[in-house]
Amino acid sequence: MHSHPSEDLSPLARMTRSEAFPGLLLVACAMLAIVIANSPWAGGWNHFWHQEFALRLGEQTIAKSVAHWINDGLMVLFFFFVGLEIKDEILDGQLQTFRQAALPVAAALGGMLVPAGVYAATIWLHGAAEARAGWGIPMATDIAFALGVLALLGKRVPTGLKVFLASLAIADDLGAVLVIAMFYTEQISWQYLGFGGIVLVLSFVSNRLGVRQTWPYVVYGLILWVTFLQSGVHATIAGVALALTIPARRQLDEYEFVARGRALLDEFHRIADPDPLTHPDQLVLVRKLQQHATDVQAPLQRMEHGLHPLVAHFILPVFALANAGVDLQGLGGATSHPAAHGVFFGLVLGKPVGILLMTALAARLLRAPLPDRVTWHHVHGVAWLAGIGFTMSLFIDSLAFADKPAEFEASKIAILVASLLAGTIGFVLLRLAPNRPATTGDGASA
Repeated sequence: MHSHPSEDLSPLARMTRSEAFPGLLLVACAMLAIVIANSPWAGGWNHFWHQEFALRLGEQTIAKSVAHWINDGLMVLFFFFVGLEIKDEILDGQLQTFRQAALPVAAALGGMLVPAGVYAATIWLHGAAEARAGWGIPMATDIAFALGVLALLGKRVPTGLKVFLASLAIADDLGAVLVIAMFYTEQISWQYLGFGGIVLVLSFVSNRLGVRQTWPYVVYGLILWVTFLQSGVHATIAGVALALTIPARRQLDEYEFVARGRALLDEFHRIADPDPLTHPDQLVLVRKLQQHATDVQAPLQRMEHGLHPLVAHFILPVFALANAGVDLQGLGGATSHPAAHGVFFGLVLGKPVGILLMTALAARLLRAPLPDRVTWHHVHGVAWLAGIGFTMSLFIDSLAFADKPAEFEASKIAILVASLLAGTIGFVLLRLAPNRPATTGDGASA
């Protein structure tokens, strides 16, 4: 009897490879940041994140705090990864056709517009014009957290629901990126932006010319990051823009790969070598096989696969450590702050209402079916899970209220409380959802 591959892994390896682990790691880092921010070490903790580091390139100097290097530097890789996921879904995923994309895109649209509207209405009722810039905060969904909660439910939720939530969150991320690019930018330097545009064109041309190595796109990415950083457009947009130029076609199809691989393995086997070290001729064959293994993967897939552990296990946890720490002594003040009210009600009221409303409209008007075994009870639970804003919401909060510490801290507390509440409600609803047998058609109907 053959053992399942996961059974051969250590308990630690199985844990870190589980779908729930990135979300649990984010929770742990957020909790650690909150605990330290309310401990005797809070002063040193804050001082560390505000230490300034400078990067000098010729006559150009880029000086930022540790927290800013994380938000403007490491998070570029996160947004690059998001861009790769968006392109992958559009070319070969649930956003590939109108019929497939109708429900998740409609859900994402409702999950962006209604929360922004709830926030704007709340601020208007309070007459708090100084907090208007935060309308984009409750629009975002944290895909790692939301999918992590689904993973905790295991086989109780159908696979189609995970695909629906992932597609919704990816479409949501695209909307958040557009909002950041259009509404949360500083004064634009058109000269640097023009340089960035030239780099993007070069990357696109390299793609069309068949360049499949990784290093040229790394070089383009570094140059693009610097130009966007200096242009006034937020540097993370450079990550998404570059991702859209990454090649999504492989050099070698599966049939040619199999044929070449078999020929190389036959040749490898033919070379008899009793020596403990690999024969030099066999090493040549191994290197050719490695190159073929690289060529059969599209660069987009190769980069997405390579970046996922770095993003999930390092970049997002570090971002949480740097941004989630709040002084709970300010909790009382936050509960009466207009920005906190807008963010809270946007996430726990606007998100579920917007997603359910737009999903129902798309299902009825466009006759778009729910995924197989997915019921409206499941959609209701996912609509609440989408209210987990966390990473993206904290990021937009740092842009919207960069020079308004009171609004920034109040919104941060509201994000954490609302995300916890929305995630808990979503988990309970999905835990209580009845299972539905698979259908013979293409999905459940409304």
